[in-house]
Amino acid sequence: MSPDVVIIGSGMGGASLAAGLAPSGARITILERGTQIPDDAPARDPWRIYTNSAFRSKETWLDGTGTEFEPGNYYNVGGNSKLYGAVLIRYREEDFSELEHEDGISPDWPISYEDLAPWYEKAEHLYNVRGDVTSDVSEPQHEGPYPYPPVPDEPAIQIARQRLTEAGVKPFTLPLGVDIDRWLAAGKTGWDGYPDQRCGKMDAETCGLSAAMQHDNVDLITGAEVTLLQADPKTRRITSVTYRKDGEEHQLNPAVVVVCAGAVQSAVLLLRSGLANSSDYVGRCFMNHNATAIIAIDPRFHNDSVYQKTFGINDWYLSDGDGGKPLGNVQLLGRVTPDILKIQVPQLPKFLAKWMSDHALDLYLISEDLPDPESRVVLKDNQIQLRWQRSNMTAHQKLVGKTKRTLRKAGFPIVLSRLFDGRVPSHQCGTLRMGSDPKTSVFDPDCRSWDHPNLYVSDAAALPTSAAVNPALTVAALALRTADTIRKELAQ
Repeated sequence: MSPDVVIIGSGMGGASLAAGLAPSGARITILERGTQIPDDAPARDPWRIYTNSAFRSKETWLDGTGTEFEPGNYYNVGGNSKLYGAVLIRYREEDFSELEHEDGISPDWPISYEDLAPWYEKAEHLYNVRGDVTSDVSEPQHEGPYPYPPVPDEPAIQIARQRLTEAGVKPFTLPLGVDIDRWLAAGKTGWDGYPDQRCGKMDAETCGLSAAMQHDNVDLITGAEVTLLQADPKTRRITSVTYRKDGEEHQLNPAVVVVCAGAVQSAVLLLRSGLANSSDYVGRCFMNHNATAIIAIDPRFHNDSVYQKTFGINDWYLSDGDGGKPLGNVQLLGRVTPDILKIQVPQLPKFLAKWMSDHALDLYLISEDLPDPESRVVLKDNQIQLRWQRSNMTAHQKLVGKTKRTLRKAGFPIVLSRLFDGRVPSHQCGTLRMGSDPKTSVFDPDCRSWDHPNLYVSDAAALPTSAAVNPALTVAALALRTADTIRKELAQ
């Protein structure tokens, strides 16, 4: 018997949607192309994670010039959230309206912040968010506090926070999905970039999927790569989902299909199936945050922290601080250890890598990538090609400059930076954008296909804009809202 709903992908969108829809009693099948990260995987070994890609797919894509590269995407139960930094922050209220940036316009959403606010609240409880709603100068209105108190600063990070405060900015406490005691009990590392083996990180598997799987009407099939969707030519409804498992093809005939395979793979599936593209917007408006890593060094500062990643700076999020246009978000990276430094810069002597790490504060800077129809995912001879067009780099360069000056003012005389390239999946989104105009979007404001009445999207592909904060919580909130829409449809 075919299920009522097929969910393609078990990442943040698919898992959250399943959690929201499961109590309805609908028969739900989740198809995940990857498998669960095993308990004995080398999950705390940076050399296995960063050098031989122990957890990454072996597939290759093409860049805009046609050159092959290995993308930093993961296929496993829980998707990319298994390795994410667990920053569960809301888009700012202003992100839902048109915003003028240095190099263009970030368009408004087809829904408002007020429309999504109650679903943000539900997502924060589903993912057990730790934080302080009063600490961020740009924080939108909340109904109440976060479910749990913040993950505490380590002593060295308390010192860094105070020094930055004295330099004139207002560090805020990052909202995080981490049970720090459980995480550290399993290994003395940070969580940012480390795979979660169900030991304290609040990710798609441990929260969304876990909640869904408590219901006996939900099935998860792993190792199941969806290859094709087919629609009835008259009704335009999706009638079949074909997937490959263990070398054999299988087919399901659900009432509702939800694509949640990630911004790239969800678009590729629809392109390969020839569906949902009357607007010619499938794969277009691909966005990937402009992101830079900064290492600020002070020989007098001793950083003995383990996880580090507990505060951010949003002083320049809505303007540049001088009445100018928005620049973006700054947040601590997970601790950059000597091993990680050596991996990233192989020519660096080990003793110097250790000295730098011992005296450094590591930061991650994010600026909004603006939607551009020519920035897109395509299929070229059946291979994925990512034609990413960077945008808004004037703002990003200003953000890097402001941050460097502030760090020097805070007593860090050596400040080094590196811009991330397209191989790093810095919050990929936008390829199946939701909108109010079927000519310039793929899905409507309820995340339902304009072309196919029983096809939905529930991952970062739906995001009309990238904003300049981590998108995971917004994806989860949209998924819970979409689950409510599907539940009502199935009840009719």
